[in-house]
This record gives sequence, C-alpha cells and structure tokens, in this order.
Amino acid sequence: MPFHQLVIELGRTDPGPAERACHALGAIALSLADAGDQPLLEPAPGEMPLWRETRLGALFADSAEPALIAATLTAVLELPDDAIRCERVADRVWEREWLKDFRPMRFGRRLWVCPGGQQPPDPAAIVLELDPGLAFGTGTHATTALCLEWLDAHLAADSTVLDYGCGSGILALAALRLGAARATVFDIDPQALIAVRDNAARNALAGRLTIAEGTSAIGGPFDLVLANILAGPLMTLAPELAVH
Repeated sequence: MPFHQLVIELGRTDPGPAERACHALGAIALSLADAGDQPLLEPAPGEMPLWRETRLGALFADSAEPALIAATLTAVLELPDDAIRCERVADRVWEREWLKDFRPMRFGRRLWVCPGGQQPPDPAAIVLELDPGLAFGTGTHATTALCLEWLDAHLAADSTVLDYGCGSGILALAALRLGAARATVFDIDPQALIAVRDNAARNALAGRLTIAEGTSAIGGPFDLVLANILAGPLMTLAPELAVH
C-alpha cells in the first residue's frame, strides 16, 4: 500500500508544534532529518539531540488528502507557501532496505563478511554472516574495514579479544572466525547487544563469546583490545581501555 508523505522545511523552528499538528491530522509516522549539514555523532542512549535546521517527514495513509493537510499545516504553523511538498511513497519492508546495497565483502586475504544467505566467490574464504539489525557495523565504514583487514593479517591464534563499543559485534565475531580463543563485547546501546547475540548464534560462536552487560563485567586483561569508536570517547576512555 502506498503512502503520502509531506516534507516540511522547519528551518530553526521548534519541531514540536509541527509534530503535534501532523499527529492531530492523522500522520501515521514522523521522521526528523538534518536540513543543513550538521552531523550528530553517537548520542548516548536516551538522548535525542536535534540539528540546528530540521526537516520533518510526515507519512499519511493512501486515503488522506495531502493538499488539504498541507494547506492546513501551512496556515496553523504560519509557514511560507513553499515550505511543504507532497510525495508518493511506495510501501517497502523498511527495516530491511539496507540489504539491497549489502553484498559479500572481502577484508584482507581470507575474511569475507556476508549478509545472511549469501556466499562469497572464494570457496576457501573464512566467512562471517552478519545482520547488523539496528546496530552499527557492516564493514562498509572505513575504520571498520581497516580493523577487519588488520585482524585478517595480524591476529594471533588463540588470542583473547575485547571489543569495546561493539555495535553489531562484527570485529569480535570476525576475530573468533579468524582463530581467537575467546572474545568479550561491551556496548552502551541495548540494540547492539541484541544484534551481537543474534549474529553470534547465526555463526555458531556464542560458546566463545562473552557479552558484558556493564563495565564491571568486562574482566580481562586481554591480548587485544578493539575500540572502533570516536576519538573523543577514546580519549576519555583511554585509562580504562589501558587497564584491559
């Protein structure tokens, strides 16, 4: 079933009144996006920082009258006449849209990361099947790729590994695939820990993986610490990571 989407340019206006007005007019989903160029990197769980300039997308059922809704919002919110545009949106399985661009990828000489159900062209490959769910980490980001290439080239057999800020678990699970004896993962995002459990089970690695539910449960020390997170948090966490 297709939908109507109204895209509302809010600029620096508080999006709250626009969100409430859209809900009152029957919106079934709302999304906020950056209308400028201001990245918001890794907010803590529960935080919802907003950009200086925002764009609101409001999704309405196919039976709605988008022109009437747009006119009403323009009047109620006192917006310029060109602040709202209407679009038709085809229905899709939105949470799986990322899969259309996710293909088997090689890192280094042996390691391949593949979406579930796909196989690499190399029959001798070491394969990690991955579904990141709502967590960060598919291998497409440059720092993740560099870590995976390093692991393929340098990981010592039977190492113990800590993946701090694990996201989807891609680094810890890749290390286990490449011969690490055990890996421990930690992340402050609950969705990451859900993804790690799922991916560990998918790859039959759960028996060699420890999921630390808090920093006090991490343990160690470890032969190798992986922390593919931003420079600011790394600087803050340096003493804690050094202990491990």
